[in-house]
Amino acid sequence: MKKIGIFIALIFSVVQLNQVNGCTNFLITKGASVGSTPMITYAADSHTLYGELYYWPAANHKAGTLVDVYEWDTGKFLGKIPQVAHTYQVVGNMNEHQLAIGETTYGGRKELASQKGALVDYGSLIYMTLQRAKSAREAIKVMTDMVRDYGYASSGESFSIADKEEVWILEMIGKGDGQKGAVWVAQRIPDGYISGHANQARITQFPMNNPAECLYAPDVISFAREKGWFSGTDSEFSFSDTYAPVEFGGARFCDARVWSGFNKVNKQMGQYESYALGKITYDKNHYATNRMPLWIKPDALISLENVMGMMRDHYEGTVLDMTKDPGAGPNILPYRWRPMTWKVDSVSYCHERAISTQQTGFSFVAQCRPALPDPIGGVLWFGLDDTYSTCYMPVYCGISTVPNSIKVGNGDFLTWSETSAFWTFNTVTNFCYLRYDDMIKDVQKLQSRKEKSFFSGISEVDQKALIFWNKGDKVNAIKTLTAYSVDQVETTVKEWKELGHYLMIKYKDGNVMKEKDGQFERNEYGKLPAQPLHPSYPDFWYRLIIDKNKDHFKAVE
Repeated sequence: MKKIGIFIALIFSVVQLNQVNGCTNFLITKGASVGSTPMITYAADSHTLYGELYYWPAANHKAGTLVDVYEWDTGKFLGKIPQVAHTYQVVGNMNEHQLAIGETTYGGRKELASQKGALVDYGSLIYMTLQRAKSAREAIKVMTDMVRDYGYASSGESFSIADKEEVWILEMIGKGDGQKGAVWVAQRIPDGYISGHANQARITQFPMNNPAECLYAPDVISFAREKGWFSGTDSEFSFSDTYAPVEFGGARFCDARVWSGFNKVNKQMGQYESYALGKITYDKNHYATNRMPLWIKPDALISLENVMGMMRDHYEGTVLDMTKDPGAGPNILPYRWRPMTWKVDSVSYCHERAISTQQTGFSFVAQCRPALPDPIGGVLWFGLDDTYSTCYMPVYCGISTVPNSIKVGNGDFLTWSETSAFWTFNTVTNFCYLRYDDMIKDVQKLQSRKEKSFFSGISEVDQKALIFWNKGDKVNAIKTLTAYSVDQVETTVKEWKELGHYLMIKYKDGNVMKEKDGQFERNEYGKLPAQPLHPSYPDFWYRLIIDKNKDHFKAVE
């Protein structure tokens, strides 16, 4: 196993605002999607996470085999647990049965964040479960059984779990030192609805006598009573308000991302604007009373392209729009370098934390297509670096070989590789940050062209593989899926590298080289470039410059 980094976000308060790494997930049910395909998304955000595609082939194991478990954030060896007789193939965060799992860390009560002797952390839990479970319900059982038997070595987590039919959210937090295991609640997202989570626990009250819709630890309420954190009736109990109470940062830095994604597909989300701003109202039990619902119904069926759009967001068009304040600078950059919070005259202030952020290692949209055999039906739309400027490339869950550019070991966070997709995308994105308003348009042209070609071309590959599959020729079916996935990834990375070269020529030194008919223009003699353009800064920026320096910059006429 390989270290992948950690994405921790703790509960914040107005007086104590901490930096957030964080992740963002959306959950789309079968009945809410175009084509009846359940989907989950995941942006794996960390300032030290390298983007690559994890892969474990299916395997049989001898009785008595043990698995080494390493903490995913540090690489620390936690111990060994028994291996199962057979493990399933895993490609990224999806297995060969179209089961997909993502996560966001919400932290929760600090006294529950560590558990001495625990053997399974959240990262190991995800990837070992993908190797052991076929469905979302089975995954929930595997995950909760593992932490019960071996202890839970992480802080509070929200998990997105999807299979071909159902989509679930599982929220879990350890019991702290002195008791092994975790307390947890899992709820099925009603068909036709969508959900989301982004580093703030989302499950509040839940049904207790309907296992078709909700599963939970038998001591999830009694444990809270023992700790003195809850004294009401069982029906009043709120998982989030007890184990991870929402405060300013949980709303403004975390749930606001969910709100913004929901806002793209539901016109009624304006009623939660105040909450997204971090203005929370509480009842006598300090339960937040103006939170968003756990799930909403979109105004129309959501396409794969819509879901990708939900993952590309800087709060554009909302009160939190990151392109509208002076921090965006003259080139309208919707990013803010860390730290996120600061003080002026002893007063705390903050930047926004958007879905699209500079510290994304990798992201994906996992699409489960029940009408097709599993190796063909499961597609992991995989992207590297910032979600806004990445390209989501199709990788079938049935592939037998990982494309070299996204293979584990091709470079790392401190090791450059010319053939690495992560470094290719990261180079382009970082250059764009210098003249964002102009350069992002060029990136989006290629992004749109590539993704539209995938949307239109993948059905042909489906049918080609399906012909082999229906004839019983699974070998050539898998070869077809693998060849397509490898070719699309490697071709895209090659084109992105060429895009980087193009951007460097066009925008170097603050110039904008002229173009005509898809070519850079030369002067009338054909030897030198045509004189470049020098676009002015926007008027608002000039006004900011002279606001307190009018006499210094005033030109003598």
